[in-house]
Amino acid sequence: MTTRTVLSSPTKEVIIGFDQPFIMIGERINPTGRKLLAAEMKEGNFNRVTKDALAQVAAGAQMLDVNAGIPLADEPQILADTIQLVQSITDVPLVIDSSIVAALEKGLEVYEGRALVNSVTGEEDRLETVLPLVAKHGAAVVAISNDESGISEDPNVRYEVAKKIVERAQDYGIAPHDVVVDPLVMPVGAINDAGVQVLELVKRLRNELKVNTTCGASNFSFGVPNRNGINAAFISMAIGAGMTSAIVNPLHSEVVQSIRAADVMMGKDPDCANWLKNYREPTAEGAGRSGRRNRRRRG
Repeated sequence: MTTRTVLSSPTKEVIIGFDQPFIMIGERINPTGRKLLAAEMKEGNFNRVTKDALAQVAAGAQMLDVNAGIPLADEPQILADTIQLVQSITDVPLVIDSSIVAALEKGLEVYEGRALVNSVTGEEDRLETVLPLVAKHGAAVVAISNDESGISEDPNVRYEVAKKIVERAQDYGIAPHDVVVDPLVMPVGAINDAGVQVLELVKRLRNELKVNTTCGASNFSFGVPNRNGINAAFISMAIGAGMTSAIVNPLHSEVVQSIRAADVMMGKDPDCANWLKNYREPTAEGAGRSGRRNRRRRG
């Protein structure tokens, strides 16, 4: 069975799938922890949003996460305005990211195409409010593996929460292939076996529940030095375990390189075409096919 989650903008389709290259979702349009961006978005200044959107797509992001979680601001309206702006300057599908249902609703109303909604949890009130909204707009949804009891450190508990969300989604007519599960990546600096937990869970989600997966990859390295080095190792191992997408910073070249290399390793980059396109050194002007000038043949 091949699981595919199809997302779209007005002009571009992106598939998250078992048989597809890994999908990088750009994380930077998010004011959390970015005071300057938060202040600008609250004032209706989207210059930084524009730069971040264009830079992430240029760096290789196939989708962009859009979040407008700003305290004491009109989040639904700011999120809708941001979505419309980003859609006007890029052609990639978007992830509509909010913990406020009214903001998700406003974002879905203005979105053109098929969005990925981030997110629903296993909490009853979230299931009953977010899933009908996702179904109404024909979107796909990120399912986060926590519920009223919080985030368990037991991968088996997190698996059961994910299974519950997938089953409840079907009650609303949302197929399992349109539920992308976030197994919840914990900081390895605080929980020593956080990586082991996630890898184990991703394998089960793929093999048993047969759903696509995503995560906030940078959470893994929170609190440790050389975060990009840790993130690059984590993401490549997660891809090996079966993860099919992640919310990352595509401006961190080490992370992007590890994702592209993992695609090569997993047979998702035929003839290494994408790798060569991004990393082949240009041939010097006047050089032959060997790339050397005036190459002498040995007699």
